[in-house]
Amino acid sequence: MKNIVLTGFMGSGKTEVGRELARLLNMELIDVDTEIEKSEKISINDIFKKFGEPRFREVETEMIIKISENENVIISTGGGAVLKRENMDILKKTGIIICLSATAETILKRTSNNTDRPLLKVGNPLERIKELLNFRKPFYEKADIIIDTEEKTPLQIAEEIVEKIKGIK
Repeated sequence: MKNIVLTGFMGSGKTEVGRELARLLNMELIDVDTEIEKSEKISINDIFKKFGEPRFREVETEMIIKISENENVIISTGGGAVLKRENMDILKKTGIIICLSATAETILKRTSNNTDRPLLKVGNPLERIKELLNFRKPFYEKADIIIDTEEKTPLQIAEEIVEKIKGIK
């Protein structure tokens, strides 16, 4: 089976849905951001603070290359991984790209208690989410499958993904 790659904006549910998918399909879940933190021995937040977003994006691509060498795994990417064509090309070679989508308001609700979101450390996070979603929309739309996560549990979303990928494997 091809890898299953979860993309989407922060707070769209990639981690929780990935856990449910891993359980349903008996596959390993590999989170790109978690792997970056392990290998760099520093948090994503601190990478952004100390080295900036461009350096983070370089490390992210290196990790995507490494993780994509695996087979039959679920890969959860960071929300901005889609911005770099190289990342998407690498992920598409070995995987089915699934984008999880949500409204700006839902994303704000889901992320409001999390202080580890460097791109949302601004005066008006809702406006920032809307700007980023608008900018990233054409990149997210390149996914093989787009799943709306509004009003659904992670399990419901995972079950929907299982149904949609049946014909693609």
